[in-house]
Amino acid sequence: MKPNADRFLTDLHELRRFGATGKGVVRPAYSDADIAAREWLAGKMAAAGLTPHFDEVGNLFGLAEEPSLLLGSHSDSQPEGGWLDGAYGVISALEVARTSIEQGGPAISVVSFQDEEGRFGVTTGSSVWSGGLSLADADKLMDNDRITFAKARSEMAHLVTGPMVPASKFTGFIEAHIEQGPVLDQSGESIGVVSGIVGIRDMRVILKGQQNHAGTTPMHMRKDAVQGLMRISHRVAEDLRNVVTPLSVWTIGHVSVHPNAASIVPGRVTFSMQWRDGDLPRLDRMERVIRQAIETTASDLGLTVEFGPMLGLDPVAMDSILRGRLAAAASIETPDQWRDMPSGALHDATNVARTLPVAMLFVPSIGGISHDFTEDTAEADLIAGLRVLARAAAGDSAI
Repeated sequence: MKPNADRFLTDLHELRRFGATGKGVVRPAYSDADIAAREWLAGKMAAAGLTPHFDEVGNLFGLAEEPSLLLGSHSDSQPEGGWLDGAYGVISALEVARTSIEQGGPAISVVSFQDEEGRFGVTTGSSVWSGGLSLADADKLMDNDRITFAKARSEMAHLVTGPMVPASKFTGFIEAHIEQGPVLDQSGESIGVVSGIVGIRDMRVILKGQQNHAGTTPMHMRKDAVQGLMRISHRVAEDLRNVVTPLSVWTIGHVSVHPNAASIVPGRVTFSMQWRDGDLPRLDRMERVIRQAIETTASDLGLTVEFGPMLGLDPVAMDSILRGRLAAAASIETPDQWRDMPSGALHDATNVARTLPVAMLFVPSIGGISHDFTEDTAEADLIAGLRVLARAAAGDSAI
């Protein structure tokens, strides 16, 4: 199969138009821009000869008639997102499926999963589709503005064409994605064949102290929730020092202070606590250390602490057969310019692995930048990834 690179790039830039903000996009799950982009994608799928199908949570499939390989990713974005994160995998999948139909290749279906970026949790759409999260439990999830998943998905109710597509319709899943890290860019290589995806844990924590006057409350009498957060950040880093490896990461990424006023000692802080690692026992050890650090700090400062529900996914290894097809394709399309590598970012493939064999390929991120408006990848690398995907999807590395 020989995909049309110009058509692929045109579609990729057209998708960028939905929610465009400078060089990046603002297209969070269930936003007007996200819904409009999905309607546009459905039209592209239909024009290619696929049957568009929206399920109850807004996952969009372009279905082949017979059992098929599934390709795709997601088209929602971070609150300040790059234009290729997820979108690259969806549009490359569309082009490969369209090419296969035109050139008499194998049956290929396409998917754009909903809320991969975690407005409501962790890869919500593919988690519900794969059975990792019930729809009833998903509907109770809230975003940072206290909007429920049930309310958000109701914005797409008019587009739903049927229930969840059964995994039995597919023979496997390959997800193409930008690396979102610096490895390929620094090495000058064009393709990464993913060996496995790290696990992730994510929870919301609430620290409660005593709201009080910032001018009259002596420092030694304060129960300052923000001071608690600052000490927790430092303590977690110190306590994890002998537990983690150089590939382990943890992040306090979202903070909400109440009442958030200059002349008031903060009485409450809500923050996210997230950590990732490729080793499941280490993920669990990190949790124990993090919880202990939070509880000890709260006790030292006279604060109370509440832990929200734990969200997360375990590490996943890629399927050896599909991974081998990608490696063979990369060896032909980009000889000596590819490598095996782990994924430090979470992807829908983690959820899909519950029901199907999965594999992933990466293309470089310039400067290792992602989740930022400046995210970008050279066109030559975008096209190289497309060709590797097409060759692997065809299942014949000798093409």
